[in-house]
Amino acid sequence: MNAAGRSGVRVDPRGAGSVSVETGLPILDRLLERLAEYASFDLSLEVEPGAAETEVAEAGTGLGRALAGPLREGRGYGFGLMTSAEALANVILEVSDAPLLVSNVDLTQARIGGLGTDVARRFLERFADGAGITLHVRLLNGTDTQHVLDAIFKALGVALAGACTEKGAERG
Repeated sequence: MNAAGRSGVRVDPRGAGSVSVETGLPILDRLLERLAEYASFDLSLEVEPGAAETEVAEAGTGLGRALAGPLREGRGYGFGLMTSAEALANVILEVSDAPLLVSNVDLTQARIGGLGTDVARRFLERFADGAGITLHVRLLNGTDTQHVLDAIFKALGVALAGACTEKGAERG
């Protein structure tokens, strides 16, 4: 936690994957570390302690806002297809004036980190709103909750790396 006891996010999309994350939820910390690793971002994210659902929302909004500028300066769209054991997830995103999350993933019955809500959905909704993007998340295969989450956040990292790439670079 920073000295002022407040939340803060710093992202360098041209970094090397240096990560320091403290959300108060170890599962979310690990997922955000995965995201930064696969995006090759430097990420520093701290969330002021509070109710778990508030911490998730604050982390999503904060990270989204921190990436809003780089997404608009970059290509503004990207996609990622990643696996984690039996899970396979596809993430596609695009800068949008009407932020939205569209997902076929339902983890409402999963008790992730002891929470009774779909932590991933809440984070991704707030992230899409904060970043100003349309975010499509598709689970193509997977039953193990941890593998599903890993695949989603890895794919999101890959999609963000592409979306923050300078316009005209690495077209393919």
